[in-house]
Order: sequence, then C-alpha cells, then structure tokens
Amino acid sequence: MKRLYMIFALLVSAGVFIGCDSFLDTENLTKKDTSNFPKSEVDARQMVTGIYTVMNNGLTDPESDPFFVFELAGDDRLGGGSQSNVGAQSCDRIMNWEISAFERFWETRYQGIFRANSAIATMDNVTGWTSEKTKDYLLSEVYFLRAFYYFQLAQVFGEVPLVVSTVAENLPKASADEIYAQIASDLKTAIELGSTAKWPALEVGHATKWVAEAIMARVWMFYTGFYKKSELPLVDGGTVTKAQVVTWLEDCIQNSGHGLVTDQRNLWPYTNPFTAKDYPYARDNGLVWETDENMENMFAVKMSNAGSFSDNDLRHNRVVEFFGVRKSSAGAFPFTPQGYSNGPVCTAIWNDWAADPDYAGDYRRLGSICKRADEIPDYAGDDKKEVENTDLLAKKYLGCGAKDDAGTIYESYAYFYGGDNDKQTGLTQSLVWLRFADVLLMHSELTDGKQIYNGKSGLNAVRQRAKLNDVAYSLEAIKKERRYELCFEAMRWNDLRRWGDVAVIVTNQEGNDILNEGKAGKYTFGSHDFMERYNATNGGFFKIPDSQVTLSEGVLVQNDGWEEEFDHIKGDLPYFKK
Repeated sequence: MKRLYMIFALLVSAGVFIGCDSFLDTENLTKKDTSNFPKSEVDARQMVTGIYTVMNNGLTDPESDPFFVFELAGDDRLGGGSQSNVGAQSCDRIMNWEISAFERFWETRYQGIFRANSAIATMDNVTGWTSEKTKDYLLSEVYFLRAFYYFQLAQVFGEVPLVVSTVAENLPKASADEIYAQIASDLKTAIELGSTAKWPALEVGHATKWVAEAIMARVWMFYTGFYKKSELPLVDGGTVTKAQVVTWLEDCIQNSGHGLVTDQRNLWPYTNPFTAKDYPYARDNGLVWETDENMENMFAVKMSNAGSFSDNDLRHNRVVEFFGVRKSSAGAFPFTPQGYSNGPVCTAIWNDWAADPDYAGDYRRLGSICKRADEIPDYAGDDKKEVENTDLLAKKYLGCGAKDDAGTIYESYAYFYGGDNDKQTGLTQSLVWLRFADVLLMHSELTDGKQIYNGKSGLNAVRQRAKLNDVAYSLEAIKKERRYELCFEAMRWNDLRRWGDVAVIVTNQEGNDILNEGKAGKYTFGSHDFMERYNATNGGFFKIPDSQVTLSEGVLVQNDGWEEEFDHIKGDLPYFKK
C-alpha cells in the first residue's frame, strides 16, 4: 500500500514522528496522493501556498514565534505583561517558561520544510505548464521558504536536524556549517530561478528573487559575524563571498522596483484613514497610510479579513494581540484592541534617541514609540496586573481601533476593510520580515557606505527620508541607524549577537524604572546573571522542545545551558514573591 506524507501533514519531529491522520492512501480514490497530486499548475500553486501557511499557523502560540522571541530577547523591550505572561519575561532573560515551550514553532517550521521537500520531489509530475518559467518561479519560492525556515530555526536553536528529503528519519543535529551551507545553497537556487518582474508587477505575499537576494545578505552577515567566518559555505563545497552578496544587494536595489515610501510612519496602521482622522498625532502630521502592500514592504506574513482561530487556519496576527494594551478602554484610542501588554519599550531607547545630536528632530521617535502619559492620558491601564510597565509602547505592532463619522469606536480598523470588529480576529496587520530600508542599510554596512540609492549611501538615504542630515559612514553610525529605523521589527537581537554587542542589553535594561502592579520598582534580570546565561547557552540559543528530545530516544541532544534550574522563571522575580 503506497503512502505519502502530504502537504498538510503534521510534522512533529524532524521527519520522524507523523500523526496517524496525516497519511493519505492511493487506495482511497477520493483523496490526493502521489499518484494524482500534483498534476496541474493549479495543484502546484496549492502545494506552494501550503508551505507559506505554516507561518500563520505558528502564530497560534505567538510566544514561541521567532518575531516575538527576537523582539523580547533584545534590549529595546522588556518582558512586561502580567504575572501570567512568563513567556515574554523568560524570552527577555534567556529562560524557559514551560515544558516544550517552543513546540509550536518547531512543529510548524519543520512542517513547512517537509512540505518544501515534498514539492521539490514532486514538481516534475506537473504537466501542462502555462510556461516553463512558471515552474521555475514556483520552485524559487519553495527553495526560498525552506531556507527561510531553517534560518529561523538556526537563529533560535543553533544546531538542529537537517531534513532535505521526504524520507522519515530520526536525525541528530547537523552542524552550524552544514545548516548554513544548505540555507545558502537554497537561497542561491531561489535567486537563479526567481522571476525578474519588478514591483508592483509582483504577486502579493510571495517571495521573489529580490527577497532571496536580500535574505542571502542577512544570512551572510549573521553567519560570518556570529560564527567569526569570512565566507558562507555552500553544499557543493563552494562559498558565498562578500562581493557576491554585495552584487545581489545592488541588483535588488537597482532592479527590483522596490524603494522607500515618502514617510516611514505611513507604513504603520495607525495612519489608516479610519483611525488617523481621530488620532491627533497622525492627523496633525498629515500621515497617509501606504497599506501593507507598498513598495517598501518586501516580505511579510499576510493575514486575512476572514477571521479564524483554528490551529491549522489562523488568519490574524496574534503578535499584535500580545503586544496590545491591557484592559483597554476608549481612553486608549487609537490603540483600542485589548491585549496582554507584553513588550513595553525600554526607557533606554527613548532616552538615547532624544539625547543623540545625530538624531535631533527625528520624527521616527514619536512615530515608533507612544508615551502613554502624553498620547493617551485617559488610559488608566491595569495596575492590578501590569508588570514591568515603563509608560512606553511600541506603535508599529499595536492593534489599532477606528471610528465612524458618528464617533462610534470599533475594535479594529480592519472592520472598514471588510474584516471583523474584534480585538483578536480583527488584527489583520501583516507581520513584515523584510523592508527595503533594511536592504539599504545592509548594503551600507557591507560596502562602508558606498553610494547606491538616489545619489546617497543606503545609510544616508534612510536618514534623508527621516529628514536628517548626512553623516560619515562608520560601523557605529550604522549600528545606531539600524536600531532606530528598524526598532520593534525583530532585528535588534540578532544584530547584537552578530556584532558581539549583547552586553549592552544589561546596560540598557538593568535598573529601568518600572511599575509592577502599580508599585514603583526597578527592572532586574532576577537571580541569574544575563551574560552568564548568554554564554552558557552558547550565544543565546533557546531550549529545544522537551517532547522532541524525548521522542528521538536520545538521538536529538538538548542544547547547552538548559539544566532544570532554568526551566521556569516564576518565583525568580520580585513581583512573583508574595
């Protein structure tokens, strides 16, 4: 009896343990299997769509999603939330918070990898292509997504099993060099097969050649920086050099059609017309939303206006939900949707930004951070539950309400675009993983500030957009610009790791003035020294889900630094000690 782990299979361990209901049988003529799928171009497109959806489905547990983890692990947010939000507080301190804390992330990314492997193995079964190029373009997306998922796994866990076929095997961890060689090889293939169509003649929500070129640069910079290497390996024994990465970036910058929108603030939903007209900051600054489908947003997890809470069909952005204000009210407008108050902004970035003469008058500071006392003074918050409250909120991924002409408040602006009037399923903002501004800044960092965009270096092009004067290139200048331009976009943690600057997290967070359940206090990492934790975990790699280690029967070895004493943060912090 012939069977296939199909594209909707639940991959529980790296190619090993598959749920029984995931097997599809060729003897059942009513279902798709290896004998009848994929056969058509429509089938092929459905197969590729299934690889993308794992990013949405992973958001059912946002505390284990890499976007959330990278945000909380850096220095510009604290954990926050309430006593029950130990996931955010643990990510902030490189601690664990529950058994198999990263289970959902592990499952969905390996599910996506398995779907990609299946697509690569079966794409030649398709006949009747509208053009041979269509097949190449779809394969480009498949190779890109496999690389992207492995990159996320490698940044969170370090060494993980490397599965590149549909054969079920109980595999140990591969080395970092092996994993990054596969990532680089897949990205190189994605670049070679990808479409040269320019924005806006691109399919919304799809990875393109240009995205693959930019992510190759991100991979190269993290691997060479974190692991102290000079080149990025390839599976065939070759390497990707800095010069090749720069060439790809310049191709992306000059030929993709992507560019910077006029005002960075117009990228964020608080500038949408149904919110901005009643939000003084947006209205008085004449801000006009570019929508999520703009020339600057290059790769994002897309959401749907048709709300769903299914584990295998999540259509809204739960990261936004977890960063939302707690115990909301009309006084919180425009940040009306109620959430869990995770990720309050660290006071260091607020103060550093204001004090830096190179950033005098930078509109992005108030465009990125809401000081509650100034912008939403009628919002009382929740003194009975909020911990690590700094009075500062990150605007980019805060849920936004809206008002009709009669002044009635709606839970989400999405209602006016056909979405739900709901504090959860109405959160339809895309989760952006790559912006063109990042491409420009990576190019500057790799070329020491070479001119590339409108007669300027990437660094100064981004600064010009923020109405700031040009500065001479230096690594210190690029570090500051990346911190401010890309704040709250899941970039900072891995930037600090590749630069070797993780110790600034302690400097910026320790001793912050905070409110814990309404009582004044100071932020602390608890009884465990943060840098000792960072070093013990070989550079900030998190705990592999316990269930995966158990299921492997000793083949998969737990990461270093995760002895039982680091399993649960509860009881280690002052506001848990009653």
